[in-house]
Amino acid sequence: MKILITGGAGFIGTNFIRYLISKYNYTIVNLDKLTYAGNLDNLKEIKENVNYNFIEGDITDRGLLHEIFEKYSIEVVINFAAESHVDRSIEDPSKFLNTNTLGTQALLDTSLKFWGNRKGVNGFGNPNVKFIQISTDEVYGTLGREGFFSENSLIQPSSPYSASKASADLLVSAYNKTYGLPINITRCSNNYGPYQLPEKLIPMIIQQAQTKNKIPIYGDGNQIRDWLHVDDHCQAIDRVLHNGRIGETYNIGGNNEEKNINLVYKILDELRIKEDLVEFVSDRPGHDYRYAIDNTKINRELGWEPSFTFQEGLKHTINWYLNNQDWTKELKFE
Repeated sequence: MKILITGGAGFIGTNFIRYLISKYNYTIVNLDKLTYAGNLDNLKEIKENVNYNFIEGDITDRGLLHEIFEKYSIEVVINFAAESHVDRSIEDPSKFLNTNTLGTQALLDTSLKFWGNRKGVNGFGNPNVKFIQISTDEVYGTLGREGFFSENSLIQPSSPYSASKASADLLVSAYNKTYGLPINITRCSNNYGPYQLPEKLIPMIIQQAQTKNKIPIYGDGNQIRDWLHVDDHCQAIDRVLHNGRIGETYNIGGNNEEKNINLVYKILDELRIKEDLVEFVSDRPGHDYRYAIDNTKINRELGWEPSFTFQEGLKHTINWYLNNQDWTKELKFE
């Protein structure tokens, strides 16, 4: 199998490439723009692997996409590439629309050009081709105190980030319905684990606690998130890649709901650091109250369920950051 992974130098993409290399003998092409969120050091152990190829570039560059598809005979696209920080999307939505929405369209058009217009099992020349869009539960908006997001939940994004991802998802679905492009969409809950930038909550808490700096918490900290260890996410994408029904969306959650403020206290307790580092700050605009995923579909159809408990995953993650402090110190982002 010849797979184009976009955004493979970012957090989830990094972990997924490492997962694939360890499990399969597939040709992997990693296309990454290397913005502040992309870090090739994440993949330095595999850079000489004969099955791994890195190309620096932008998914909106259609000429480059054409060259990659032609040179490597790409059969599968897994699109991780995205601007993903909600606060940054509030400050500058245009970057998010350009990468997340228009970049996805460029990938779809290129896939259609190289895979389409031939007869095969799925209407395409190669019955194994597939486009997988890696999305987020944030496209559903917010939940109250009860209930869960299912694949049939309404799309009601609250931020420019989630709106750009929702737009991309709708394009992917439309290319399946209009052109017959073989696709899957996955929507995950909040990921955590190794190689995540400390602009995100869990590594931010760990870093701030280690340096004895204040830990800013939006509003009252009672927002609830469902936490998914990135290793579990990788295994779920693997199931979708090999067995996902064409045209279907699969929600991927960790079954680990936690209030933000309780999460902070759990990490501080694990690090044996006092709680007086917590600093409540003004809530951000459009801050969703609660996310929670219904995993029934992917469990029933593909046999996937998360393997990490939140306690186990959190300890694993904290230990990784404690043992890889040089990785954090060498990061350069604003």
